[in-house]
Amino acid sequence: MLLRTRLSMLAAGVVACCATATAVLPTQAFAAPPAAATSATTAAGTAGSAPAPASAGPVGLTAPTATTGSEDLAEPAAAQPPALIGATRLNDPAEAGAPAAFKSLAVQSCTPADFAARTGADLVAFVKSSTVDCVKSLYTSGSADPSIFQQSRMLSVAAALKDLAAGYGGDNSTGITQLVKYLQVGYYIQFYNPAQAGPYTAELTTAVTSALDPLFAGTRWRDVTDANGSVLKEVVWLTDSANVQSRYAGAYKRILDEFDNSYSASPQMISAVNSVLFYPLWSGYRNADFVRTLAADPGLVNSLADFAIKHRDLLGGPNAVLDTNAGNDLARFAGTSPAAETVAKPLVKKVLDSAPLLTPYGALYVYTAVQAAYYNGGQCSYYGICNLPAKLTSVVLPNQLVCDNRTLRAQALSAAELATACESLRKQDAFFHGLVKDNGPIPNQYAKTVTFGIFANKTDYTTYSWAIFGNSTDNGGQTLMDATDPNKQAVTVMYQKAWNVSDPARVWNLNHEYTHYLDGIYDMKGKFATQTSVPDLWWIEGLAEYVSYTYRGATDTDAMAQAAKHTYPLSTLFQSTYGNSDSTRTYPWGYLAVRYMVEKHPADVQAMLERFRVGDYPGGYAVYNGVGTSYDADFDAWLDACAGGACYATGPTALFDTAVNGATVSVSERSVQTGPGRITAWHWNFGDGSSSDERNPSHTYAAAGSYTVALTTTDSNGRSGTTPTTVTVSAPPVALPTCTDARNDAMGQNCSRAGRAATAGNSDYLYIYLPAGTTTLKVTTTGGTGTAHLYYNADTWASPTAFTASSTATGTTQSVTVTNPTAGYRYLSLYAVTDFSGVTVTTQF
Repeated sequence: MLLRTRLSMLAAGVVACCATATAVLPTQAFAAPPAAATSATTAAGTAGSAPAPASAGPVGLTAPTATTGSEDLAEPAAAQPPALIGATRLNDPAEAGAPAAFKSLAVQSCTPADFAARTGADLVAFVKSSTVDCVKSLYTSGSADPSIFQQSRMLSVAAALKDLAAGYGGDNSTGITQLVKYLQVGYYIQFYNPAQAGPYTAELTTAVTSALDPLFAGTRWRDVTDANGSVLKEVVWLTDSANVQSRYAGAYKRILDEFDNSYSASPQMISAVNSVLFYPLWSGYRNADFVRTLAADPGLVNSLADFAIKHRDLLGGPNAVLDTNAGNDLARFAGTSPAAETVAKPLVKKVLDSAPLLTPYGALYVYTAVQAAYYNGGQCSYYGICNLPAKLTSVVLPNQLVCDNRTLRAQALSAAELATACESLRKQDAFFHGLVKDNGPIPNQYAKTVTFGIFANKTDYTTYSWAIFGNSTDNGGQTLMDATDPNKQAVTVMYQKAWNVSDPARVWNLNHEYTHYLDGIYDMKGKFATQTSVPDLWWIEGLAEYVSYTYRGATDTDAMAQAAKHTYPLSTLFQSTYGNSDSTRTYPWGYLAVRYMVEKHPADVQAMLERFRVGDYPGGYAVYNGVGTSYDADFDAWLDACAGGACYATGPTALFDTAVNGATVSVSERSVQTGPGRITAWHWNFGDGSSSDERNPSHTYAAAGSYTVALTTTDSNGRSGTTPTTVTVSAPPVALPTCTDARNDAMGQNCSRAGRAATAGNSDYLYIYLPAGTTTLKVTTTGGTGTAHLYYNADTWASPTAFTASSTATGTTQSVTVTNPTAGYRYLSLYAVTDFSGVTVTTQF
């Protein structure tokens, strides 16, 4: 399936691609430097700086850009501007350490006027009593009244920060984060509205450093806790916002040097470490004083290189961004000045040499090399990265087959598999032309040749494809083309899936992506912006889906499931755009709309395409928009027939249900045979290297996570069909010893009680004593039958009406984690939503 999405920061500008039927994990994305930084600075020596507002996820792109859940068609990227290359933000976890008193004030008014009405101590008190999110909201709303951040107000807040800094206790119990955030936002707003906010002088810089100095002179900022991390990441950001990076180079170095893998237990500390990498060690290089400081005293630069090499084990895990950002920063620093190049050049080479391609360390090589090629390209021979895309292609995609006007570059396809893919593409040509009934290529459209980049798996696709082809990677493939430019090569990029026997040579979306290419040559005149100037998403993406499934003789099981829901009238689908459609509306519903129109109203389709082929998109839109709601009732009835089996392909359609209990998934097969024959074989791929040929097996995973479960059914005529779905499982239960207390309702440290039971409406009560110094209590329930909800109360017997924490999922797998509990007796209960028995309760602290 495919989503054609505009890449707003891609200079060339056309994209089309495929979404997955199963969950697609977002790829690591390069973040654009703060918008103010890119617009305000053209050289490392520019003094001004502007911090970026916080975001909910990775800022920016995979170079060129991230498009969630899509595989799409785009023009080849032009030379990447600096805005496309940067460090990556982490998804910040929930704030930790906010004082209860402040949390209770979350409902207080939070408008620019509330801040503008206050000065001095009144402003300070209001900021401290606000939530962090309230202060953060001023990144956008503060522009309505920039006077909120006049220097006099900033000085008052900086003075209050100084009062708290010397006594910083490692958390936000005093409201220190809100003060830091206010100063951050002030620098941002003043940068964009200097006339209204007024000038910031050296007096403010001195006030801010006078506040930060005592904090860094203490020891609690080094606590490896979430409570400290949530404050520290903001403090580090402020050092960059205030443009005082040189002063705190030693603090940055210490943060990098002291990091180890134990930090993974403190997500906020992970964010604090990345704050160093994302702010001062990326955007801070625009400050000439900082660059000169690091060149004169390269201790921090050496620590950066050491960090990248020492922590390569992070690659492939949830904190991989730390390692690749270290490579990003180091390579960028090498290009900031001749003195910096002298210091950093051998370190960049050392990092590159430590991360061979096609190893678990390959991502570090790619990210470091891309930065070095852009910022320090004069040393490309020294680094061995001249013409980096060609080098990566030769190593990662060594297998090649020229298939008429198509060049297939593959990572792992054998000669026979390349031939299979080629033959499928050749035959697809005739199928496509028979469907759209074109009269040959659109005049003056170029891109008559196309290159296929076929990677062996999702990981390598994510790691290498963007650096070779300029595509986004949080998807299952993408086609990049601009048929109006004779100098641009059309490219379509995709990868293999081990379970994917339905696609030729297991190349996922091979035929889908090729449809986008053909559509751009024979149906859609002009650039992508022109093609999408009207709501024609239903056609662009629906056609690729329809051709892919119909040509291969496969059933679109997602579309059949959606048909039964009757979510959208046809007239609504005709108005689909990339802005108003999620992946479900784009792909399965696009398939249904195209199939209905092609099979029930082909004359309308031809009338539309006649206009599209001459670049008259308003005219083409008028054809189907003019239908209005007149086909809606027939479309609705047709959906019933489809859902009932009329739209199933001849042969077997693999269908199944899943049930998850902890780490175990059980499947229930309900496949359908259409036409002659009967289903004779079932093959399951569980996405972790395990498989089964039983009809209804169960499988227990070794680790928590999301996995693709795929069923392939084969009939007596040798035809087969494959359907995947995604399951998410929890970690297998830890085998803990039985609690030793003589009372059967008493829990203990790192122990379990088995055989817990209760009848519906009743509770099974337990308790535990927590000693002083306990930082985290985790309570879990697993096994048995029925549904039992888990409740925790710090003060009295826990119940559905008296609890401070709970877990209420269906079944018996529940988990509650309590942080920083005080010493004393604490109370648990398992409430029987239905009769339950055989449940095991564990407590860990």
